[in-house]
Amino acid sequence: QVQLVESGGGLVLPGGSLTLSCTASERALTIYAVGWFRQAPGKEREFVAAISWDGTSTHYGDSAKGRFTIARDNAKIPVSLQMNSLKPEDTAVYYCAARRRGDWSTQTLDYDYWGQGTQVTVSS
Repeated sequence: QVQLVESGGGLVLPGGSLTLSCTASERALTIYAVGWFRQAPGKEREFVAAISWDGTSTHYGDSAKGRFTIARDNAKIPVSLQMNSLKPEDTAVYYCAARRRGDWSTQTLDYDYWGQGTQVTVSS
């Protein structure tokens, strides 16, 4: 059983930046595609970004394009999510997820392992 742990969340001013990190309990994560999702109170979990197991392919949700960057060093862990120009509407719990088979996906049901989440609050 792979356990994922997110870190790096916190309180940030609008326009500020945060970098989230996703680590795993075992090196198996190095061969998994990884995605970031977020969930705000009263809303469904939303796709943010995803990266292939080897880091060569990435995909972003509309809310993240141009502001967020997902990265991993080759097929290594951790997987990071650099978030710039943050807005109050980015406030949510951010989750990382790993997929054992297949490339990255925007669908929550395609992921096999999930972390507990890290809170990101964008507020003045």
